[in-house]
Amino acid sequence: IDIDPNVIDPSPFPDRFIEQDPVAFDVIKRSIAENGQEVPILVRPHPGSPNRYQCAYGHRRLRALRELGLLAKAYVRMLSDEELVRSQGIENSAREDSSFIERAMFALKLEEAGFQRTTTQAALSVDRAEVSKLVAVARAVPTDIIDAIGRAPKVGRRRWQMLAELLVDEQALLRAREVVSHPLFSSKPTDDRFSVVFAAAKPVSDVAAGADVVVRSSRGDEIARISRSAKQCRIHINREENQAFATFLAQKLPELYETFDTERSTGK
Repeated sequence: IDIDPNVIDPSPFPDRFIEQDPVAFDVIKRSIAENGQEVPILVRPHPGSPNRYQCAYGHRRLRALRELGLLAKAYVRMLSDEELVRSQGIENSAREDSSFIERAMFALKLEEAGFQRTTTQAALSVDRAEVSKLVAVARAVPTDIIDAIGRAPKVGRRRWQMLAELLVDEQALLRAREVVSHPLFSSKPTDDRFSVVFAAAKPVSDVAAGADVVVRSSRGDEIARISRSAKQCRIHINREENQAFATFLAQKLPELYETFDTERSTGK
C-alpha cells in the first residue's frame, strides 16, 4: 500500500549507523526521483502508536521518499520483535554492505534487548562464535568512541579487536577521547577517523623495532613518523609539508633534552 513516509518510524533495533555514504544515498534518491520507487519497503503497525508504522527494512529508500515528498510503497505485515529483527537483518546481510562495527552494535543491541543468540545468528547470517566476537568488540569499545568514528566500512574485525585491546589502558582511552573531541575530527572520512583513533591509542613504547609509528597532531594530521631499529630511533618529517616544523624541532631539541634530563634526574 501507499503510506505517508512521515508516519513511518525507524526500527527500534537499528542495524545501521545514522551516518551513511552521501554519494550512495544520492544515487538512491536520484533513481527514485527519475524512475519511482521500484522496490517496496517492509513495515509493521507501530505496537505503541495507532496509525503509525515501524520500518523493518528500506530505511534509506524511506529517507529519500521523505525528502522527495513522495508516498512510500510498503508491504505491511504483523511482525513480532523477533520477526522484525530477522527480516531486517536478513535483508541487510543479503546486500553485504553493513560494516563490521555496524553489525557488532546491532548484535549488542539484540543481546541487551534479551533476544536469544539463535535470533541474532539468523538476523546476521553468522554462527554463534561470530556473534560472540561481534558482541565482545561492541562492549569493549566505548560507545562514544564508536559514534565518533562512524561505520568505517574498510575496517574489519581484526583491527577493531586490536583497538578494543588498546583501549583497556586508561591512558590510551584518554588519548583517543582527546583526538575525537577536536573540532576538525568529524570532518575526516570515517575510515580515516578510525586510523587517527588507533594511532592515538597505540603507545610508541609498544611498537616493535622496525615498525613505523605515525605521530599526529591534536587535529589528527600526520606530523612525523618514528622508525626504530635495534640501535637507532629516527624521526621522519615531510619537508614539503612541515619544513618549518622540522627547523623548529631541530632548534628546540637541546632544550627538550635538558628538560628530559632534569626530570629524569629529579625523578619527576
